Parts: sequence; C-alpha cells; structure tokens
Amino acid sequence: MTQKCMAEFFGTFVLVFMGTGAAVLAGTHVGFLGIAFSFGLSVVTMAYAIGHISGCHLNPAITISMLATGKIPSKDAVGYIIAQIAGAIVGSALLWLIASGKADYTLAANGLGQDGVESGSPDGYSLMSGLVAEIAFTAVFLLVIHGATSKNNGNTAFAGLAIGLALTMIHIVGIPVTGVSVNPARSIGPAVFVGGAALSHLWVFIVGPIIGGLIGGGIWKFVDKQS
Repeated sequence: MTQKCMAEFFGTFVLVFMGTGAAVLAGTHVGFLGIAFSFGLSVVTMAYAIGHISGCHLNPAITISMLATGKIPSKDAVGYIIAQIAGAIVGSALLWLIASGKADYTLAANGLGQDGVESGSPDGYSLMSGLVAEIAFTAVFLLVIHGATSKNNGNTAFAGLAIGLALTMIHIVGIPVTGVSVNPARSIGPAVFVGGAALSHLWVFIVGPIIGGLIGGGIWKFVDKQS
C-alpha cells in the first residue's frame, strides 16, 4: 500500500507540475494546444511508469469511480486520494517556486494554472456552464478509462495511450471553458496557493468530476455487461 500511495503521489505531482507548468511557464509559446498535450502526455508517461504499481489513477474522480464499480477496495481508495492531493499541492508549490524566478511574475496576475468559472474562466463561461462541462468531460474520460482497462478489452497494453489521448482531446475542447479539471486534485493544488475565486469556486471542480466519474463508470457497467 505504501508503494501504491507513493506512486500516486509522484504521478499526480508530475501531472500537475507538467500540465499547469505548460500553462504558466510555456503558455505564451505553446498555446492551448500545447497545454492540452502536456496534460495528456503526462498521463501517458506516468501510465507506463507507475501503472503496474498503482494503476496510475492520479485523480480522485477516477479512484472514486473505480471504488463505485468494485475495482478498488475502500482502504486503498482513501490512501490514493490523500496521496493524489498531496502530490498536486507539492507540484503547484514547485511550479510557484520556479515561476517566481521571472521578474514580472506575480501569483495574483499570472496564477498557477488554476481552473475557474465566470471571471476565472479563460473565455468567461458561467458557473453553470463550467459545472456541466466538468461533469460531461469527466464522464467521457471515465468511460474511456473503464473501457481501455476492461478485462474484456484485448488491447489493454495500449490503455495508457488511449487514456492520455482522451485527456488531450478533452483539454483541446475544454480549456476555454474552465481550464479543464476533470480531476479534483489537479484543481486543489493551484487553488491552495492562489486563493480568491480559485478557492471559492473549487467546489465546482470537486463535485463536477466526482459526479461525472460516477456517470462514466455507470455507463460502462451498463454497456459492458461482462465487466
């Protein structure tokens, strides 16, 4: 269990550090498309690095969906979620340390790649739009995850690639709406340091992905009767 939690901590650290790092440190160079691929590639690389240890959830919404579908015991789920949130916070802390080395960087003006709605949304989408988007995006994401890792799927060796590409796809569409969470830990990490609206609207990026994850898992159980 210790090894699994360490894997989840490190994997989530990489996801948050590299994904939000692309937005904060390289956003003006790579744009939304580059940021989307940074998140997706983080998942792909970690899936093959630690997937055999913990399953590479890196995301409380995934862990809760796996718990609800009977794929992980509750004692593991609690440890995973704690490790994921801790990894996200450490990833954001390191990103802040590096970003602060640029003379014109300020936390208030530049942030840490936090998610947001209304004034915090990249394109000014409403709270309701953001919540619905997070539910829908996470449902799609979890449907892919359950399907790609299903015992009925003969191509599970490519599961990490499929899941990473799914996250990339979701970011390409969703970054203008909320910045894209589909992962409570990913949103908690930056919000802890940025505060303000990022913290007050954090519930959207906890509740939305959890609901979406449960919906995605439910859809998969319905369509894959042998799972």
